Amino acid sequence: MRLSTRNQLSGTVDSVEPGAVMSIVKVTLTGGQQIVSSITRDAAEELALEPGKPVTVLVKSTEVMLGVE
Repeated sequence: MRLSTRNQLSGTVDSVEPGAVMSIVKVTLTGGQQIVSSITRDAAEELALEPGKPVTVLVKSTEVMLGVE
């Protein structure tokens, strides 16, 4: 599959925490960094995500913000 998304990071699923609607998926990237994604529970099930499964993390965002007091 070819995608236009330029930010593609290879990694492996560490854990999947299913919720009522959303699942939290933790992925360790090839370089050792960890990234966390919230996706629908249905999507996690359709992708058959489970620990140890290789995945490609696709990042498509116009902005990412963090704030602290």
